[in-house]
Amino acid sequence: MSEQRVSAMLHDAGADTWAAAVAHPMVREIAAGTLPHETFRGYFRQNVLYLEAYARAIGLLIAGAPDRSALDVLTRFEVQIVDNEIPANLGFLERLGGDEDIVAGAGKMHPTTYGYTRHLLAVCAMEDCAAGLAAVLPCQWSYGELARPLMASRPVDPIYADWIGLFGGEGYDALIGETTSLLDRLADRDDAPRLAVLGQIFERSTSYERAFWDMAYGSGEGGSPDERGGRP
Repeated sequence: MSEQRVSAMLHDAGADTWAAAVAHPMVREIAAGTLPHETFRGYFRQNVLYLEAYARAIGLLIAGAPDRSALDVLTRFEVQIVDNEIPANLGFLERLGGDEDIVAGAGKMHPTTYGYTRHLLAVCAMEDCAAGLAAVLPCQWSYGELARPLMASRPVDPIYADWIGLFGGEGYDALIGETTSLLDRLADRDDAPRLAVLGQIFERSTSYERAFWDMAYGSGEGGSPDERGGRP
């Protein structure tokens, strides 16, 4: 039997938190096409701000890439966010009524968005590439996982159908495969203390994913995963 990959070990260790994020009630309403458009608009107002900081965090990883192969994978990860996801999110926001402050770059982060992005930026600036990947992967990976099963029966509403399509294609899955494989290569699965640290980082990001959905859905106006009982 082959040894379990580091990325899979981190994923499985936080399975309950992961499931709460990818099967969130807001995700289920998107899948059904029943989520109010105004709620989805609120999500995009924060997600544009989040993605801009997320791109900066990945940029910090690029600066610390240990070799040419890592540089290649991380650069394409960055391009996916800057060239595809940020413009797509701005497009969805416009279709849902727009927001002049967000378009002008003057939007205000909700405390959850601020906490999540500062976690990502701090880890990617202060730790090595493996730790940074453990921080940024839950976002990329969970969106691919939640969108994949929805591709076969997307809702009639084109906004929800198009959003699912953004993350449900083979190209997106292929990039997840490359980023998770990079983490597997950079982290020693037999180094238990190191895996414990990476697990804490991964779990914190996953908790923030759940908290971000709570915030957007209107049930998590309080703040960070720590304040809401999430594990560190």
